[in-house]
Amino acid sequence: MTSESGFDPDLLKRFPIPEPRPEAEEKELKRVWAPPTGWKLITAVNNNYIGLFYVGAAFLFFLLAGVLALLMRTQLALPLNGVLGQETYNQVFTMHGTTMMFLFAVPAVEAMGVLLLPQMLAARDLPFPRLSAYAFWAYLVGGLCFFASIFFGLAPSGGWFMYPPLTSYEHSPGINADFWLLGIGFIEISAIAGAIEIVVGILKTRAPGMTLDKLPVFAWAMLVFAGMVMIGFPSIIVATALLELERALHWPFFIAAKGGDPLLWQHLFWFFGHPEVYIIFLPAAGMLSMIVPTAARTPLVAYRLVVLAQIATGFLAFGVWVHHMFATGLPPISVSVFSAAGSAVSIPAGLQVFAWIATLAAGRFRPDPPGLFAVGGIVTFVIGGLTGVMVALVPFDWQVHDTHFVVAHLHYVLIGGMVFPLFAGFYYWAPMISRKPLSKRLGRIAFWLMFTGMQVTFLPMHLTGLMGMPRRVWTYQPGHGWETVNLISTIGAFTIAAGVAVFILDLIRNFRFSVGDTAGNVYEGGTLEWLPGDVYSTRSIPVVDSRYPLWDRPQISKEVEEGRHLLPYAATGFRETIITSPIKAEPQYLMRMPGPSFWHVGAAVATAVFFLLLTVQLYWIGVAFGVVAIACIFRWVWEIDRPLPVDEVDIGGGIRLPTYVTGPGSHGWWAMIVLLVVLAMIFAMTVFTYVFLWSRDPVGWPPSDAGLPGAGSGWGALALYVLAGLALWLSAWWIRTRPRQLAWLLPLGALLTAGAGLVDFRGHWETGLRGYQSAYGASVYAIAGLQAVLAACVILFAAGMAVRAARGMADGRIRAGYEALALLWGYTVAQGAVGLALTRLFPVLAP
Repeated sequence: MTSESGFDPDLLKRFPIPEPRPEAEEKELKRVWAPPTGWKLITAVNNNYIGLFYVGAAFLFFLLAGVLALLMRTQLALPLNGVLGQETYNQVFTMHGTTMMFLFAVPAVEAMGVLLLPQMLAARDLPFPRLSAYAFWAYLVGGLCFFASIFFGLAPSGGWFMYPPLTSYEHSPGINADFWLLGIGFIEISAIAGAIEIVVGILKTRAPGMTLDKLPVFAWAMLVFAGMVMIGFPSIIVATALLELERALHWPFFIAAKGGDPLLWQHLFWFFGHPEVYIIFLPAAGMLSMIVPTAARTPLVAYRLVVLAQIATGFLAFGVWVHHMFATGLPPISVSVFSAAGSAVSIPAGLQVFAWIATLAAGRFRPDPPGLFAVGGIVTFVIGGLTGVMVALVPFDWQVHDTHFVVAHLHYVLIGGMVFPLFAGFYYWAPMISRKPLSKRLGRIAFWLMFTGMQVTFLPMHLTGLMGMPRRVWTYQPGHGWETVNLISTIGAFTIAAGVAVFILDLIRNFRFSVGDTAGNVYEGGTLEWLPGDVYSTRSIPVVDSRYPLWDRPQISKEVEEGRHLLPYAATGFRETIITSPIKAEPQYLMRMPGPSFWHVGAAVATAVFFLLLTVQLYWIGVAFGVVAIACIFRWVWEIDRPLPVDEVDIGGGIRLPTYVTGPGSHGWWAMIVLLVVLAMIFAMTVFTYVFLWSRDPVGWPPSDAGLPGAGSGWGALALYVLAGLALWLSAWWIRTRPRQLAWLLPLGALLTAGAGLVDFRGHWETGLRGYQSAYGASVYAIAGLQAVLAACVILFAAGMAVRAARGMADGRIRAGYEALALLWGYTVAQGAVGLALTRLFPVLAP
């Protein structure tokens, strides 16, 4: 058998070992992995704690958004109702959509990944636990500050999609829209951090033997989810940055009179916004693919096809963003292509539905709450999928665009494709972290109330939309025939709320958080999250040889509990987990994991306060908190790239692994590659902005009053980029031969990179070009600004590595941190060179 990493796979055949391990080793594991107690619990990084905090926060935002939905439905229950005024209704409408889509849906599925993936993969934890904790605290603090804006009359009122020019400074002069941009900023941070954690965790921390064809479907779904976040979220990052630049500096990206175009926002927003439906659907579908086999007591039918369908969904989802723009006057060929893509994306989704139905038919279904919510989600999602195919047909879309028909379709897809599966997951996995399972009786009551309320609320909305009722209206005149239908929908909304209230009652009565003494495998699932465990996840890391290890080899639970598999002890006295190869899951090395810390919490809070103070225009105080955030991050990561006191350890059965590696085998290398993909997509979206705005007015690109900069500044910037690249090449040699010389070479190279961008910027500035004058100037300086941000990051990173090198903490052996810097540095130089060529040559060479 060929090995990916030089490891002998035959060594894994000796497990389980014959004799149980001593109990003293388990006590040591508990000591090493024990979370803080009391108020210091906020510093915990264990995935079961952070995952629970994350899920709880997302559910809180679900409840808050639900209350806003009830206010909206009360307002629309009768014509000319006076419960909410027009401006208040617009704020409530905007906050409801934004909270549900950004503060609940994406964080909720990401939170389930943080909570479940280490247990499913039989890892001690995900590889960057402090990163997950940082993302959570930034999300919680920032999200609460954003939601609180509604109590002070500062909530945005432009809709959850925030279309310019309505949301630009001319029509929304206050700071309300800025609070929306603030709230989205925290989701961007947490989503990108989660994508890094999930990709590296799934590919590098699986149980040995868990090859890709044995990976749980939920893990596959989260891997595709993370890939979609890497591709889709950069678009909304760029969109929100451009809108904030327009509002703060009056750079006219979306103002037609100065060369901008409001349609640019729609392209950027919906390139993220429509795939977001699948970003939240795929993890939920992954949960269904775990729950349905357990409910039916049989393995999932067509496992490989389901996985391929998930990958295909992730790919096709990025071809349907124009689905939302059919009424904007696009060329017929574009409309035809995207209409076909909108229909095609339903094929892989339908394949998963048929796999679930076949699994239920092949087994013996038990109507427990997880199964009921799963089946209810399937039924509801299918209805939403059928109406989705309808609105993908352009003539039909022209008739129902911006009516309540679209509202009904959206909620059928989101509630059926995400909310019901999430509640199924709550009931299914609650016994994994609670001393008592949730009540089956109350669960059934909650399901039937929510399922009935869902149909009563949104099924009539299809009729309301076909009768011509537009969406996003705060009231309506009597006599249109909408009164009865709207009243029925309002009754249905309160029925859903009653079901959620029953679920909350169930939580209060039965949920008791625990990481050791839990109710256990109540529903008799077959995957690894049901292994007995504690704060250290699982006593020993099993060798996996099937997709349902607990069904195929029931004795594995006892073997793992007795420590008869891998790493049954704290081999080095620190928190550790096994890093495996990405395809065959062969052990590669033992990773030291960080423990509790105040630094990531301080960094998260300072980051949140930084954005908040910028929003309320307290700039200097905000900058001070930004400095505090950077200082906390420096202190947080200072101890990460430090090897364990021993070079090699025995992880059980005589298998010895190194404790430190570099290069592509390192988990840090993989994390930086994921980050670079995100940065490349951000740059690609910024380039798209430049080219799209050029296409609006090629003749005036650049405008006559600005012109192109001289060739001297361009050649000067290019020369500095070349010198920076040479410094990077030299540092790769010196890290092995003269590591202490990096103390001056790294900062010098970083400054050369920044200097190249500065020379390029000055060349444009000296022509008289200003960002507020035209869309050309705004887009040029947007590219320069992005380069400046990256250069600043490289300078800070290089300064930290220079200090480490001067203190003997970086050399030819200890170089994983340097390798991450080198990847970021090299990318920054390459991006700067491409940006230089674009802004200097494109206006000359473009037709």
